[in-house]
Amino acid sequence: MDLLSALSLGELALSFSRVPLFPVFDLSYFIVSILYLKYEPGAVELSRRHPIASWLCAMLHCFGSYILADLLLGEPLIDYFSNNSSVLLASAVWYLIFFCPLDLFYKCVCFLPIKLIFVAMKEVVRVRKIAVGIHHAHHHYHHGWFVMIATGWVKGSGVALMSNVEQLLRGVWKPETNELLHMSFPTKASLYGAVLFTLQQTRWLPVSKASLVFSFTMFMVSCKVFLTATHSHGSPFDVLESYICPVLFGATLGADHHHDNHGGHGGAHGGSPGAAHSPLPSKLKEELSEGSRKKKAKKAD
Repeated sequence: MDLLSALSLGELALSFSRVPLFPVFDLSYFIVSILYLKYEPGAVELSRRHPIASWLCAMLHCFGSYILADLLLGEPLIDYFSNNSSVLLASAVWYLIFFCPLDLFYKCVCFLPIKLIFVAMKEVVRVRKIAVGIHHAHHHYHHGWFVMIATGWVKGSGVALMSNVEQLLRGVWKPETNELLHMSFPTKASLYGAVLFTLQQTRWLPVSKASLVFSFTMFMVSCKVFLTATHSHGSPFDVLESYICPVLFGATLGADHHHDNHGGHGGAHGGSPGAAHSPLPSKLKEELSEGSRKKKAKKAD
């Protein structure tokens, strides 16, 4: 804290934490969220054939984190939809992205320099939502650390965690894409951020909330802008997890995914017993069929 005061970052962090999110930052959040919806296969066709279903999917992308947090805390799931300004703004963004003539709005917001600005502003909203979610959970469960962490986590990554529900609205069922099985960088970062903000809320982390919001926001903005600019699907946590996971869990993170994609390669090198023995039944079938053909040939002779 002395260092922050010496560098005059304390006042900057405090001023940053007081910046209102509506409408500019929320608008950026809605634009990026609905852009990701349009990237989904079949989303454009769905908007033409079933616009109500498409609109509901867009609302889940924009407000899914609030719905999931309300579910955890036992509050009305539809409560956030009483915020007419946000719902109307998100609906306007949905309409412009899917139905603007000549796709002009979509082309403008997809232009990479502009998109990076929106992505950075979305991360500002994400971190603020994590902090607010933990403060809200702390009000209900003063000593419920796990409740606070869970609420902050879903506030930061609720859209990804509800992806299977959103897929059902589009008529798609892909349980193998469950976010808990294949966590993306925002989901992992939201979890780690929820832990930090919970420690700060319970006074185990000796920093001010404004300083933590500012520091974690800068981290999230830097990482997400870099990943988006380089079209990367990796995570800055991969290197750290590759050292920690073998110690804690006896395997590297993503080992199952590697096995699923390269099972035949592992079997050729003796890495997977199932893969190593999988060619045997087909070989036996070929030998048996060849033997039966020879027997039939002899009988014919």
